[in-house]
Amino acid sequence: MTTLDTSLLFELHLELGAIDTVGRTPYGQRVIGNLGGGRFEGARLRGTVLPSGGDWGLFTPDGTLSVDGRMCLRTDDGVLIYAVYAGRWAITPETMAQLATSEQIAKHDPSDYYLRIHFLFETETSSGPRRYDWLNRLIAVGSGRRVADGIDYSVFEIL
Repeated sequence: MTTLDTSLLFELHLELGAIDTVGRTPYGQRVIGNLGGGRFEGARLRGTVLPSGGDWGLFTPDGTLSVDGRMCLRTDDGVLIYAVYAGRWAITPETMAQLATSEQIAKHDPSDYYLRIHFLFETETSSGPRRYDWLNRLIAVGSGRRVADGIDYSVFEIL
């Protein structure tokens, strides 16, 4: 049997911007969460999340939010990294409603819900020092928690 080993890639803080509700579609309740920016920091890379991405979420009939996101990271040394992420946020409607205010967010433990994602990265390979080319060949997974101004993820590369 083969096992999966992981190593912490970075801690990620996503600031949430406006949330637009498309409404009920044939697939579920569609919402679009705009990213307002953020920050990431790990042993091999750190920087900011540009406020150009978003999460095209879909609440399925059982209440699970299917996460479908895109973002652009800028490392502290100026390299852009495109990140695609997807996952599931299994949360009761009651808990989701309670996470609408900062006061309520502080009262909830992340064990009250299941928020897991996976990442794929793309970064430049044609010229320069290619410091982050290794990201193009890995898959990362994350565990998330709602915080007052957004969502925090601990992101691990699968070795």
